[in-house]
Amino acid sequence: MGYILFDWFEAANLLPFTHTRAVADIRCGIFTMRERWERILGSRASVLTRVDLQPLYEYENVSGSVYLNAAVVANSAIAAAIGDLGLDSVLVSGDTVVAARISQQIAGLEDLHNALVACAKVPFEGEVLSIRNNWDIFSLNDSVLRTDFAMLTSGRTSALLPPGVVVSGHDNFFIEHGANIYPGCIINASTGPVYIAKDAEVLEGTIMRGPIAVCEHAVVKMGAKVYGATTIGPGCKVGGELNNVVFFANSNKSHDGYLGNAVIGEWCNLGADTNCSNLKNDYGVVKVWNEATGKEISTGLTFCGLMMGDHSKCGINTMFNTGTVVGVSCNIFGGGFPQKYVPSFSWGGSDGFVDFRLDKAIDAANRMMARRGKKLSDAETAVWRQLYASKKDQ
Repeated sequence: MGYILFDWFEAANLLPFTHTRAVADIRCGIFTMRERWERILGSRASVLTRVDLQPLYEYENVSGSVYLNAAVVANSAIAAAIGDLGLDSVLVSGDTVVAARISQQIAGLEDLHNALVACAKVPFEGEVLSIRNNWDIFSLNDSVLRTDFAMLTSGRTSALLPPGVVVSGHDNFFIEHGANIYPGCIINASTGPVYIAKDAEVLEGTIMRGPIAVCEHAVVKMGAKVYGATTIGPGCKVGGELNNVVFFANSNKSHDGYLGNAVIGEWCNLGADTNCSNLKNDYGVVKVWNEATGKEISTGLTFCGLMMGDHSKCGINTMFNTGTVVGVSCNIFGGGFPQKYVPSFSWGGSDGFVDFRLDKAIDAANRMMARRGKKLSDAETAVWRQLYASKKDQ
């Protein structure tokens, strides 16, 4: 028997982030969805996703496996219910498929759908959180980060606090050995937990108000003001003012400027003094562009900022309107507000956009990644080529 994280109907509403990854690798809270499942289950999990992304992932097609909805936030109660699940049964919460144990081998998502239709439904009575839309990533971050912090630090002792750092709410503060926090920092963990991972750095004069997670090798620049619920993913560098932002990994917002109620994918860079609106002047509900349906949909939220896909960049002094969605590998620059939906591989700004040539986009991505000893794999490059072709076909 194995554990398999699968993409379900939620994946289409999680674009632009699911253009380049399975739902399992979306970060919300301290962990990615997969990291959390594996930690709770005490076992690694493979991934079943759509055909164009599957070469990025190992998938163990074994009969009798447990299939886990990658969009569901794992917890111990769900894990216990999965342990009691019989063969060819599906655990459900309302209209959400949580998990299933299936006797037959499953070749792909269509096979899984057909198998689930035939499974006996077992209702789960506990709470189930799931990321069903791209804005859920930041709006659920407060709750999920608190739970992750409790799980990650349970029974453990924080490293000693360096001198010259002021912390309130010590019971909610945890710094791993190997992290560095420099003098002059003020950290308020009484409003929510603050977690500083190994090899992370919080530079002089930073002010933080939890809940906040600073993941491995992330850097919070001098004088930054960070409000919760914010996750600064592995390898990210951030500065200026942040409020309820989730950075996936290896992205930079190193300079002054405001970013709130936002999600930033991997390998993005926001130029100095980039500012992002997260509140309409009339205090109305924010709408965002949904790529799956090709139309604007309501978030139901008053506060909603920027959603930026992997490898997108913006120049200095860029301004983003409330509820802006930016696709993969975009280059945005110039004065004024760009349009609220910027399709993948776009180059330009408020004066209009042209296509970012695919070869140039791949070169730019590899140059940025080379600074950290990485490059796009052949499988990732193939995903980019297919995404670019699908844009040209539209």
